[in-house]
Amino acid sequence: MKITLKDGSVKEYAEAKSVYEIALDISEGLARNACAGEVNGEIVDLRTQISEDCTLSILTTKDEGGLSTLRHTTAHIMAEAVKRLFPNAKCAIGPSIAEGFYYDFDAEPFSREDLDNIEAEMKKIIKEGHKLERFTLPRDKAIEFMQEREEPYKVELIQDLPQDAEISFYDQGGFVDLCAGPHLMSTKGIKSFKLISSSMAYWRGDSNKAQLQRIYGTVFAKKEELAAYLEHLEDIKKRDHNKLGREMELFTTVDVIGQGLPLILPKGVKIIQKMQRWIEDVEDKEWGYVRTRTPFMAKSNLYKLSDHWFHYKDGMFVLNDDLMSENEALEDQKLYSDASVAMKNAQEHVYNDAQGREVMALRPMTCPFQYFVYKSKQRSYRDLPYRMGETSTLFRNEDSGEMHGLTRVRQFTISEGHLVCMPEQIADEFKNCVNLAKYCLTTLGLEGDVTYRMSKWDPKNPDKYMGTAKDWDMVQDKMREILDDIGLVYTEEDGEAAFYGPKLDIQAKNVYGKEDTMITIQLDMFLAERYDMYYIDANGEKKRPYIIHRTSMGCYERTLAWLIEHYAGKFPTWLCPEQVRVLPISEKYADYAEKVRKELARNDVDVEVDNRSEKIGFKIREARLAKVPYLLVVGAQEEADVTVSVRSRYEGNEGSKTIEEFTEQICKEIRTKEIRVELPEEEKKK
Repeated sequence: MKITLKDGSVKEYAEAKSVYEIALDISEGLARNACAGEVNGEIVDLRTQISEDCTLSILTTKDEGGLSTLRHTTAHIMAEAVKRLFPNAKCAIGPSIAEGFYYDFDAEPFSREDLDNIEAEMKKIIKEGHKLERFTLPRDKAIEFMQEREEPYKVELIQDLPQDAEISFYDQGGFVDLCAGPHLMSTKGIKSFKLISSSMAYWRGDSNKAQLQRIYGTVFAKKEELAAYLEHLEDIKKRDHNKLGREMELFTTVDVIGQGLPLILPKGVKIIQKMQRWIEDVEDKEWGYVRTRTPFMAKSNLYKLSDHWFHYKDGMFVLNDDLMSENEALEDQKLYSDASVAMKNAQEHVYNDAQGREVMALRPMTCPFQYFVYKSKQRSYRDLPYRMGETSTLFRNEDSGEMHGLTRVRQFTISEGHLVCMPEQIADEFKNCVNLAKYCLTTLGLEGDVTYRMSKWDPKNPDKYMGTAKDWDMVQDKMREILDDIGLVYTEEDGEAAFYGPKLDIQAKNVYGKEDTMITIQLDMFLAERYDMYYIDANGEKKRPYIIHRTSMGCYERTLAWLIEHYAGKFPTWLCPEQVRVLPISEKYADYAEKVRKELARNDVDVEVDNRSEKIGFKIREARLAKVPYLLVVGAQEEADVTVSVRSRYEGNEGSKTIEEFTEQICKEIRTKEIRVELPEEEKKK
């Protein structure tokens, strides 16, 4: 057989060889560093036997597949250490991930001390140098094997596999784990690792299933790489909006108020207020939107019309939901199954109790409300496109395990909009929505952080969606055509669409690598009919419009979290809650400091005066810690010359300027929303 290697050279063998044996034949050094193999593009175990012609790459920790194998083996070693120290713990799953590995256990929560002890036990296991031996069992025997070891989660995993599946295991000196591999040849291959943290996780990501304890760790081939990664983690902790946002007094949470209900503090409100005023002005004055204001709640009938009630009810806060029996609920759904009579039924069927209470719900979206703004009078083709914008406060009943800081909350506010269009207008309007989103990202300095995803329906689960496969193919092809015409680079993903249409999701990752949707633009081909929306065309006939659902900047709370992490709290001047701090050298110059403050405040600059009887060096240090962009030091010379001594976050000492000069400079920076680049500390003027 002929083995074509990565460099194009060919090895010939008369008999079958394992990947490891071929690596050893190439060189002992390569075999010593080998983690896995890649045969005809598929990553395989070093123990894999090759018996026919193929292409082969030997993977080391310099390759993604090799590093993943190293991490996966380390996860198994961690599982063995946990079982040694906590014999009653039950093993769930333990994969490699982008920056390390994790393993889930059914056990009591792990403390930092527990993690340190587990690390010490892992070092013992590594030193013991056990070989990892792979073996397989038929499905029935595999189930019996794991039942004897009292590992119910492994049993469940095996039971989900086909009846004729051959189940593979790895034995490392007596500790056996269910696993497809690949793995290193021995535990001695692990050099530099660290257990990072532990947290709660649901079995199989389902909040209705068991709560498990997840331990995260990482591993590298060299100590220097591990040290660099741990330093990177420290930087992440400093940028984590959940920590930094509280330290900067931007937001807080209170247990007695509730999880996922943050209090935005005055400084945080300032930032959100600036973004909101900017977005509303841009949409209304430059992009042709009309502004609406709609209720925070509505009768259940409103959401039944759109089908949100039947697709999304579990994610809503519902009031008086006990008024309807299970049978009535099933009959109720039938009333809305036919779009042509849904509006009539919505008006006629209302469930009240003896006190006259109706089933109500807090709104998880604004679209049904804005549809009735459109329907408030008859519209003609001359009125379209009709672009409605609203700063919408929404409510969604998120699972407790999903909530985090400002990125996943139960009450939030978004820059929401709905565009009612004729079919021939849909492409241009969708492109404009993309351009508006890009403009917002660019202005905020976040455009480099995002990726684009076309979120499609899942043809394997058609019951989750309105319409037919033909409907979805048509509208998805239209969206793809629009995105390609723009020249947008995007991925496609099944199962992420809204139940009424596909979406363009603009995605970004937080400092920990978790991806969230920041901005979304959706094509809706169904709801106009359900709400009996129409326009009169040029021939005087009624026609159904298309609808685009979109956000221009997304959720204000999530965007604030994004900004905190992106800038590490050092926001562009125009967004800062405090843009200037005036620092009088002593109390003698308090009046002059106040004069400077008033002049800047008169020009809409957010400015404060530090009149404390502290030394000027102390005041400067505190202002820098508060990340204030500009510090104006004033004393005898400045008062005499009617100037200020300017120190900025960007260049350090910018020298003396008249009040008028500085005011003109900062007002231009705020007006243009300039993002000044901060020089390295060694280059700043002292």
